[in-house]
Amino acid sequence: MTNTKSNIRWQQRPEGANWGDFGPDDQLGRVNLLRAEQVLKGAREVVTGNVFSLSLPLDLPGGNALNPRRFPPRLAPTSLGQDDYLNFPLANLHPGLIDVISDDQVVLSLQYSSQWDSLAHVGALFDADGDGHAERCYYNGYRAETDIQSLDMGGAVSRSSARRLGVENMAVHGMQGRGVLVDLARVYGHGRMLVGYKEFMHALKQLNVTIEQGDMLVLRTGFAEALVQMDGCPDTATLKQTGAVLDGTDTSLLQWISDSGITAICADNYAVENADKAAMPEDCCKLPLHHHCLFKLGLPLAELWYLKPLADWLHRHQRSRFLLTAPPLRLPGAIGSPVTPIATV
Repeated sequence: MTNTKSNIRWQQRPEGANWGDFGPDDQLGRVNLLRAEQVLKGAREVVTGNVFSLSLPLDLPGGNALNPRRFPPRLAPTSLGQDDYLNFPLANLHPGLIDVISDDQVVLSLQYSSQWDSLAHVGALFDADGDGHAERCYYNGYRAETDIQSLDMGGAVSRSSARRLGVENMAVHGMQGRGVLVDLARVYGHGRMLVGYKEFMHALKQLNVTIEQGDMLVLRTGFAEALVQMDGCPDTATLKQTGAVLDGTDTSLLQWISDSGITAICADNYAVENADKAAMPEDCCKLPLHHHCLFKLGLPLAELWYLKPLADWLHRHQRSRFLLTAPPLRLPGAIGSPVTPIATV
């Protein structure tokens, strides 16, 4: 599609993209469909008031075997002068006071454990200007360096800032609505398999699940359960054979995602799709599902959620829908965020 409006950020958008449909400066993408009526739909699913936390402990998976760039969180006390504020008696400063203070800080890879990907997470080389030259850009034509910036602070450690598309946009919007669980592990077991459109439709039929516009799709594969059992020492060979992954090369599945009107895909696995597939010469993308969802549609992805207790409860009660509350951190400029999703039934 060629842009005939006055928006100078892009002159043409990728085939199948919705750039501009929610406005020239939109930073939410399909999250725009997560409106008040979706919150009400989710609230109507609350019958018992039972609550399930869908987060892993944020020090899992453990180590950096799943992603060599990402490391477990490191906690440390805050300090002032020579004093670490851990079990710190205020009497040291003001004799006679009985207060004892502990205060801490963390170094955290924001996408290490249970997480959201913002729309700044995956972009593409694309000729948005229509001049025959591809440039690095993201959803709705936002650009590398102009909008997704590396900041030179004059030190050894570089800094980053998503001036547009940062995860804080999702936080402000709220990320609350109706979640719909598709329990792929219950249909296909816990072994690794590719789930394309045909397999996904079969699972919906077997589970008697209906998905409507505005819903947040939640996928259980059993991957996070295996991760928990490994207790901080992930066996990558075993994990590569564990749990279903979406087939991002299946054009029918990608078209269903476009047509369905879902507002997010949240999974208990790493990457939602088959991130272990080796890139081939004929491939345009290493992560075709990320390309379709984040880059083209502005549809956020969530990974490494822990879904088994919720899935078991929903199965016992012959349900698939629930109120999902899952805002990321309101951290301006962040590209990803840890999350503690809450399901209320």
